[in-house]
Amino acid sequence: MNKKALYWTLQIVGWTAYGLLNIYLAFLGERLSTEQAIGQFTLVPFYIGITHLYRNFIIRNGWLQLIIQKLVLRVVVACFILSILNYGFLFVISSILGLLNPEYDLNPIVIFLSILANLILYFLWSLVYFMYHYVENYNRSLKYNATMNEIELNNLKSQLNPHFIFNALNSVRALVDEDPGKAKNAITQLSNILRNSLMLDKKRLINFNDELNTVIDFLALEKIRYEERLTTQFTIHPESYKYQIPPLMLQTLVENGIKHGISNLTSGGLISIETVVEQNYLIICIRNSGQISMDKRRNRKGFGIENTKQRLKLIFDKAASFSIKNETDSLVLTTVKIPQMSY
Repeated sequence: MNKKALYWTLQIVGWTAYGLLNIYLAFLGERLSTEQAIGQFTLVPFYIGITHLYRNFIIRNGWLQLIIQKLVLRVVVACFILSILNYGFLFVISSILGLLNPEYDLNPIVIFLSILANLILYFLWSLVYFMYHYVENYNRSLKYNATMNEIELNNLKSQLNPHFIFNALNSVRALVDEDPGKAKNAITQLSNILRNSLMLDKKRLINFNDELNTVIDFLALEKIRYEERLTTQFTIHPESYKYQIPPLMLQTLVENGIKHGISNLTSGGLISIETVVEQNYLIICIRNSGQISMDKRRNRKGFGIENTKQRLKLIFDKAASFSIKNETDSLVLTTVKIPQMSY
């Protein structure tokens, strides 16, 4: 059962069980009437609806990422507001069903106790909801940390292998006498890539803008090497900068396109990066000149592709997607679809 199905199952079963419990307690106290039973059943969809809206509010405002000290007061205030709404709904239903006793129901003490009871109820719901996500995130972090060292070492090996550094330094050396200013910029770009990679801590995600800047430096160095054989193109949606992606993922895929595509073409080719934002998803499209044969696509176990798939699954589970295919006879399209981090 996926998380969405589990959530709705628990919502419906849990609140229905709570309504039945209230009916049973009223029956034991010999206070149950048909109107009261109808009122309790009417409250069940209200509880389901209002807690679902509360859940959406939690996700939209990023409460799942808050530390406990900042979260508690927000939850208490939210539960208090929900309790007042609950009392108002109950007041309306009681009036409609003819169950309202103004002398009793409008007593300040009764109102206070009713709101307090509902506050506790909604606070318990919040506690279960947040506990589930904190436990899930903790388990996911354990899995992530268990594999991150291997991924990180392989990633560094793939991105910063001696062959790449050797070629980059040779490109810079050729510029020292020819164009000292350009050589200085190239050294700065290479040092940025080295620093960003070697100082990479065990973050799951980094800002898209930071990753893009690293890729720009990487491609600038590659243009020194390939000269007119490499053409680059960027089409970045403004909303892309609000997203986060796995570190070095974009650079891995760009390098993959150069290594398996452009480097094999005598006339060189194009590397383009395009992003689109649709329905809270960041879609990254990387195009490179070249072709992937069916046999190579079936048999290839390149680190760049496998690394990307593994990290996307580990961080986003089934919410993210990855694909690579021949878009045209001369162009390979790699697509990564990443959601906003909400639970």
